[in-house]
Amino acid sequence: MAEIIQERIEDRLPELEQLERIGLFSHAEIKAIIKKASDLEYRIQRRALFKEDFINYVQYEINLLELIQRRRTRIGYSFKKDEIENSIVRRVQGVFRRASAKWKVSDQSILNCKRCDDLSALLFLQDDVQLWLSYVVFCKKWAAKVQLSKVFSAMLAIHSNKPALWIMAAKWEMEDRLSSESARQLFLRALRFHPECPKLYQEYFRMELMHAEKLRKEKQEFEKAKMEVENLDYPEEILNGELARIIYKNSVSIIKGAEFHVSLLSIAQLFDFAKQLQKEIYDDLQALHTDDPLTWDYVARRELEIESQPGEEQPATKQPKAAELGRKEERCCAVYEEAVKTLPTEAMWKCYINFCLERLTKKTNSEFLREKRLERTMIAFRKAHELKLLSEFQYKQWIELLLHHGLFKEALEVAGAGTELFRDSVTMWQMKLQVLIKSESTDIATLVEEAFAHLKPQVCLPLWISWVEWSEGTKSQEDTEAIFKKAVLAVTGAASVILKDKYLDWAYRSVGYKKARAVFRSLQESRPFSVDFFRKMIQFEKEQESCKMANLREYYERALREFGSVDSDLWMDYIKEELNHPLGRPENCGQIYWRAMKMLQGESAEVFVAKHAMHQAGQL
Repeated sequence: MAEIIQERIEDRLPELEQLERIGLFSHAEIKAIIKKASDLEYRIQRRALFKEDFINYVQYEINLLELIQRRRTRIGYSFKKDEIENSIVRRVQGVFRRASAKWKVSDQSILNCKRCDDLSALLFLQDDVQLWLSYVVFCKKWAAKVQLSKVFSAMLAIHSNKPALWIMAAKWEMEDRLSSESARQLFLRALRFHPECPKLYQEYFRMELMHAEKLRKEKQEFEKAKMEVENLDYPEEILNGELARIIYKNSVSIIKGAEFHVSLLSIAQLFDFAKQLQKEIYDDLQALHTDDPLTWDYVARRELEIESQPGEEQPATKQPKAAELGRKEERCCAVYEEAVKTLPTEAMWKCYINFCLERLTKKTNSEFLREKRLERTMIAFRKAHELKLLSEFQYKQWIELLLHHGLFKEALEVAGAGTELFRDSVTMWQMKLQVLIKSESTDIATLVEEAFAHLKPQVCLPLWISWVEWSEGTKSQEDTEAIFKKAVLAVTGAASVILKDKYLDWAYRSVGYKKARAVFRSLQESRPFSVDFFRKMIQFEKEQESCKMANLREYYERALREFGSVDSDLWMDYIKEELNHPLGRPENCGQIYWRAMKMLQGESAEVFVAKHAMHQAGQL
């Protein structure tokens, strides 16, 4: 092994001598490079190989290349690139090839791992793709285009089960090598492996339209230059996007659904010459997917892009642009109205309401247009509500809209209807509570009790928090504390942690330290806790004029009982407190250190040792 490594180091000498001779690196830097390269070579030559060693080797070489480039720019020297940079590039490619050959993973290997339930091996094999992608990025950056074509071929031979890699390779052939035929062949091969992949069809469709557009531009340039184009191959069908049309027809016969149909239409609309194809796709969409809300949604929104006819009535307004936009939105809503009659489903109403809300949020200086949008949105909500075709989320949107415009009475009616329909939804009860709070109602306690009767205790945390926050601002301290006590008893498990933190914080802010200490002691056995619960109490103690070390020790000891096995920072803070507090006992620090080493587990212990060493050295 040593002979192989020595030979590879000697292969580097010509480029290193050139680097030193032209003044890019000093003699000491060259020696450092040789030492580092030897270490990296040993790592990738040993029996037990690790992918990280190959990656580190490649990263070092890339960093070296970038440093050489920066130094060339600084001194203005641009010669000897073949002897220096190109040599390093070839070496990096060799390392990538060795790594990819070592971890050459086939689809069958992945399938075998899945059958054996070997999760660790499966994750390792999937990481192999990242190695290939790093190779691709390197070849692109350092202009190794000939090599990159081979890289893609080798990668796709192994990872043929990943459509994204096929698309990447075809895109490179089309955009970088300007080879439409190679890109087409890649897409056709990919579709043999993935005959039902929508993304492949979409990108193949786009590629053929781009190819047709490129040919049309070439033909126009030849005609402008008055050159003969008769001998050149420019079939009219290709120029009009006939190949894209064939892909469209084949794909929609395999992949059903309006969503895919709309995606192809959106791609076709990017190309001005494909008007006929756009019309064909649009007509097919309406004919084949009339029962899909997405079709109606697309047809309605398309009206925003169509200009008004000259004969249409002009509204009396001083803002012609706003008037034109208003007419377009009216046409959109007319389509939606027809849609909800033809297809009266929750999904269709959702499309209609989402459109209305989107238009409502658009900024405009026209008061008329703002009022019209608001009126239209409210009507859509009411109609859907009457038909009982509103989802829980849409009731929430409706209530928020009503509150935003100060319509408290109507918001309360809608919230009541929402809680009737969705009695087990904490969101709906919370929205109703929010309406009552904003309308300054006195029925809040009654509502909350009613909500608790219908909801499971573990989901009621948002309601408790809203109730407590309202009580803080409007009720007495006794009433607020009574709510906190009820909440702590009612909410159990992880959800109770937030309530305990809020209770402690409220006690300190509203009454003072003594109250906070009383709350802390009343809760100190009511697990679970958060670290912040104890840290808050420690901070409250520190803020007192007579900060008692005995109290701090009590809080730290309680915190360490709960989190001493996982939180190294608590141990470090305890040690610092004993060292820095006027009444601290530095002699206790050694005992605290050994207790920490016994309690902390795994990585936490290593972190603690490192932090303690830095603290003793005065660096922390």
